[in-house]
Amino acid sequence: MRMAIGSAASLVAALTAVPADAAPAQRPPAFAICATCHKVAAGERSLLGPNLWRIGGRRAGSVPGFAYSPAMRQAGVSWTRPRLIAFITNPRAVVPGTRMAYAGQRDPRAAAVIADYLLSLR
Repeated sequence: MRMAIGSAASLVAALTAVPADAAPAQRPPAFAICATCHKVAAGERSLLGPNLWRIGGRRAGSVPGFAYSPAMRQAGVSWTRPRLIAFITNPRAVVPGTRMAYAGQRDPRAAAVIADYLLSLR
């Protein structure tokens, strides 16, 4: 049986979504390098990178008051689980011209754990 592409995408989104009432996940050890530049709690001031609180579904380059690179402001992407995993794995492939100094997480499982953690921040 064939499933329409739109239906498959909806199914994947439903299966990978973090419920709105879910408690934040425990910060994974792999996030330590990210925490050097990013805060993750509501209301915390952005550092070298923007605060990542409620990043799920947010448009790239949209935290008020943060000085994003032109590439990030113009990226036109929203932070879904697959997009976050891709960005964490290879930031420059997802947003060419990003100023983020991080080269990427080589382990796709660690990237997925980081993405899931970020998506749990509600």
